[in-house]
Amino acid sequence: MKVIIVEDEILAQQELSWLIKNHSQMEIVATFDDGLDVLKYLQHNKVDALFLDINIPSLDGVLLAQNISQFAHKPFIVFITAWKEHAVEAFELEAFDYILKPYQESRIINMLQKLEAAWQQQTGAAANAHSRENATINLLKDERIIVTSIDDIYYAEAHEKMTFVYTKRESYVMPMNITEFCSKLPTAHFFRCHRSFCVNLDKIREIEPWFNNTYILRLRDLDFQVPVSRSKVKEFRQLMNL
Repeated sequence: MKVIIVEDEILAQQELSWLIKNHSQMEIVATFDDGLDVLKYLQHNKVDALFLDINIPSLDGVLLAQNISQFAHKPFIVFITAWKEHAVEAFELEAFDYILKPYQESRIINMLQKLEAAWQQQTGAAANAHSRENATINLLKDERIIVTSIDDIYYAEAHEKMTFVYTKRESYVMPMNITEFCSKLPTAHFFRCHRSFCVNLDKIREIEPWFNNTYILRLRDLDFQVPVSRSKVKEFRQLMNL
């Protein structure tokens, strides 16, 4: 879990760094004492959480948090301040927590544990959603949308600006080029073996040497041979441990 500390009081910054390093598995990737510097950093770097002092130069913590709330990737925000009056603003900005200075070690430890648990839950949910997204793909058949398991696809073949997709018993015509279609398939199982073909590696039954040190792939259940082009031979050998 990657975090940054935004605190312009050096002793408070050092104390919080020590607490995070000794009571969590979080990685402190950067520390800042200026709000604008943080904004610039976040435009090019993703972090999972910010420990954000409200009273900082250039751009105060509340304004910085308002900007961050517009990001597609929204890190958790833990506000740090010596003033209780900011609690309402923190709540309105949906901050994860609100820590008062001077720090109470037990309070910090409790917050860190909750933050790590929330992050793990969030990343687990995202991974599950990604897994579900990659489990099926929508294919077109006679103007109908057929939700098809990724595992059912044997290979895809380019036909000009269209892509023909083949399962064990069906064929589908997708209104996109093969590069676009292949980008929707998980790279762990599908390989662009030729400029006109993409193959499901799990469906290969036989690898037959062919002209110019290339290969012809025979697939399970189908009477069709998929070629491997010369430019893809080296990568294919590495994938198949040949």
